[in-house]
Amino acid sequence: MNDLMTIITICTFFLTIGFIFWKPNINEAIPASVGAVIILLTGTVSLANLGEITETISGAAITIIATIVMAIVLESFGFFQWAAEILVRKARGSGIRLFWLTNLFCFLMTLFVNNDGSILITTPILLMLLNSMGLKNHQKIPYLISGALVATASSAPIGVSNIVNLIALKIVHMDLYMHTAMMFVPASLGLAFMTVLLFILFYRTLPKKLPPVAPWSLKPGGHPLKGESNEVKVRSTKFMRNVLIFVFCVRASLFVASYIHFPVSLMAVIGSAILLAWRWIYLKIPPVDMIKKTPWYILVFAFGMYVIIYGLRNLGLTEWLIQLLQPLVAGSLVHASVLMGLLLTILSNLFNNHPALMVGTLTLTNMGLDPITLKISYLASVIGSDMGSLILPIGTLATIMWMHILRKGGVKISWGQYLKVTIVVIPITVIVTLILLSFWVSWLF
Repeated sequence: MNDLMTIITICTFFLTIGFIFWKPNINEAIPASVGAVIILLTGTVSLANLGEITETISGAAITIIATIVMAIVLESFGFFQWAAEILVRKARGSGIRLFWLTNLFCFLMTLFVNNDGSILITTPILLMLLNSMGLKNHQKIPYLISGALVATASSAPIGVSNIVNLIALKIVHMDLYMHTAMMFVPASLGLAFMTVLLFILFYRTLPKKLPPVAPWSLKPGGHPLKGESNEVKVRSTKFMRNVLIFVFCVRASLFVASYIHFPVSLMAVIGSAILLAWRWIYLKIPPVDMIKKTPWYILVFAFGMYVIIYGLRNLGLTEWLIQLLQPLVAGSLVHASVLMGLLLTILSNLFNNHPALMVGTLTLTNMGLDPITLKISYLASVIGSDMGSLILPIGTLATIMWMHILRKGGVKISWGQYLKVTIVVIPITVIVTLILLSFWVSWLF
């Protein structure tokens, strides 16, 4: 009977991941939910485990939902068209300048929202820009691929920009403040290094001079965050700056809350509620539309995937990984950083970064490592999960969604075109970032 439970649990895991890869346009919460139900029926995960899982993921999921609500409110204010017009104006007709501006924009949007939300925001904006310029398909690729890589990898510097990072933080009992203190500098330097590599790789393809774009040609149209077409009026620059300053203050308050041990999820909800009230007063739009527009499936997906991973853990997966990794990780901080980062890079590209980081984190907590080695091993796992997972377009949900948005936008980027870039850029970026992490943490402590 135990052997049958083991076979069913393992098959459920692979079938769930496989279905997400095979049908990226299907809501990922559906296969995760079906898989979780099967795991529960086998008895691999108990009702007591469900309580532990709920406690682990609830705060992270609420925080991410709250930040996505803020992104939806920004869309209501006409932020996307406003941002597109600024990018065009600041580029001043230079394709090279536009490259650096779009990557900076993608980085900032991930810091302001999260990696999935950033992809949903930045990709339509870039498509709007590039289509309005009449660029050929091969000329669009540098902006779209680099933007996606930067937007997704930018969830590494701060834990609050990725739901799986927040869940893992809870597991290793590390607060948001400590994560950022140890991670922001090496991860940001790694991102800068990656962007330089992308620039060198794309330099010959980038159009040196862009065709003029009239502001009226940048129409926002439908947007994935909303799921419907709606023309929005672009607000004044002063108003937009005030909104962005408020959003920045909310993001900063999350770190303050973590430092003083105030619930981060509650602080995020308070910030979103204030922004919703602001929109209600300013645009006369009541908050009730958030019930429809908020992607609640994120909660279902995170819960379902964690149930499946917990089932694998209960079957002894983490014990096997502990025996394999403990002698190697305990060697030195550099060994711990590079080994865990590369392991999570491989696992993320094989199985997607959500289950990979969950498995890695659960393994680390049972290794009996000293506090510093545990922290650097966890942070290295995040680098492998957030950056290393980008070698294949199926490594993260964000890049799966990105490929789907591109297809809907009429831009064709094949796996071969994607891999020609990532196989050169991502492995070396991950290794450099992991080494920087080990030296930075050694210097801090």
